[in-house]
Amino acid sequence: MAAQAGADAIGLNFWHGSKRFVKSEQQAKEIISAVPRGVLTVGLFVNAHPLVVTETLRDLKLDRIQLHGDERVGDWAEIGKRNLIRALRVSDEASLKEALGWDVDLFICDAFAERAFGGTGKLAPWDLIASYAPKPFLLAGGLNPENVSDGIRVTRPTGVDVSSGTEKEPGIKDADLTRRFIDNARACAKELGLG
Repeated sequence: MAAQAGADAIGLNFWHGSKRFVKSEQQAKEIISAVPRGVLTVGLFVNAHPLVVTETLRDLKLDRIQLHGDERVGDWAEIGKRNLIRALRVSDEASLKEALGWDVDLFICDAFAERAFGGTGKLAPWDLIASYAPKPFLLAGGLNPENVSDGIRVTRPTGVDVSSGTEKEPGIKDADLTRRFIDNARACAKELGLG
């Protein structure tokens, strides 16, 4: 459904603490098999052991890995910078400076939440991200069909990432919200000459 609506990538959440957790390798394979060619598959991990992440990347033939926890820089050389997306939980300028140690091709700038690692619906601090975000980056954090264009205008990201903002309930995407989100994001990016 997300691919049909125009998504460039879909995420599979492998963090046990999430309501969106992919419960088994079989479930992950079923989701991946439904994704058309040309749409990236991204595995999201929070504080997982690097060997588990590497095995999952290999076994499921994922296109990218998103690290969304408190992972350390030096543990990920085997995966390679092209395959890694580093999420930054942005609360202040210092939280964005964490990016300096990471050698990755893409960052995600998300909202900080004390006990959560994304998917909270909390709005990220756009002005701070606009001033200090590492490039290239995806904007996340509290985005929905109504505000995604404003977020793009303020921060000028490479792309956007959404979770709760297109759901009818946690883990269940809404087709209309997803389509409107993607349509609004693409229209704004085109208007601004971003893609």
